[in-house]
Amino acid sequence: MSSFSPPSKSTGQRVSALLASAMPEILFTERAKVGVAAVFLVVVPVFFQAPLVRSLPWLSLALTGSWLLVGVSLSSRTTTRLWGDLLTGFTWTWLAGSLYWGWLRTEPFWHLPVETLGLPLAVLLLLRGQGRVGSYFFLGSLFGTAVTDLYIYWTDLLPMWRQVMVVDPEWVSLILQEAADSLQNSVSVSRGLVVALGLLIVGILPLQSKQACWWAFSGAVLSTLIVDLLFLGSAFCI
Repeated sequence: MSSFSPPSKSTGQRVSALLASAMPEILFTERAKVGVAAVFLVVVPVFFQAPLVRSLPWLSLALTGSWLLVGVSLSSRTTTRLWGDLLTGFTWTWLAGSLYWGWLRTEPFWHLPVETLGLPLAVLLLLRGQGRVGSYFFLGSLFGTAVTDLYIYWTDLLPMWRQVMVVDPEWVSLILQEAADSLQNSVSVSRGLVVALGLLIVGILPLQSKQACWWAFSGAVLSTLIVDLLFLGSAFCI
């Protein structure tokens, strides 16, 4: 007979305790979970909503109501209020994305104004001391969007933005390659580093706070940097 015997339950508990002690305690806090959720709510919808809104814009717009209903429902319960708050803030970014990318995507100058549609509500909620997590998430997302648009204006990529939105899909890769080539100079690289550093600093500094709302803000800002780098990397790899 084999002399092997499965590890005892106490051994498994000791291993779990050891792993837990080896990881920073902050990773298990509620604010850290909010930060991770904020990153998820920016990065993943970019790749889900983008193709959906181009082919089925009305469906994307209708989903706004679904996100809002779920957010309000979660907010009405004490145990899930935090997540409902975050999802409600996400709803306004989804609404803006549906409207702009569904019907106005060929006009770059309309991008930021449409993205600010939820700003009055976020400010109103903050003045009333409500919806802090969702409002800070929205503001972080809006800040990241504004900085990204600034870089596009700064590097004269607006004409290529319009081209990508109107040409047939088979021509998109060529335009993205042209955009990547236009960025391969010291001026564009320097400006890109300034923008990336700005997003990084603004995204990291609030993580010193113990308030979940600031972690939602940081998650939204840092995830904007992640998305920008992914798109930039894909353009250079074409």
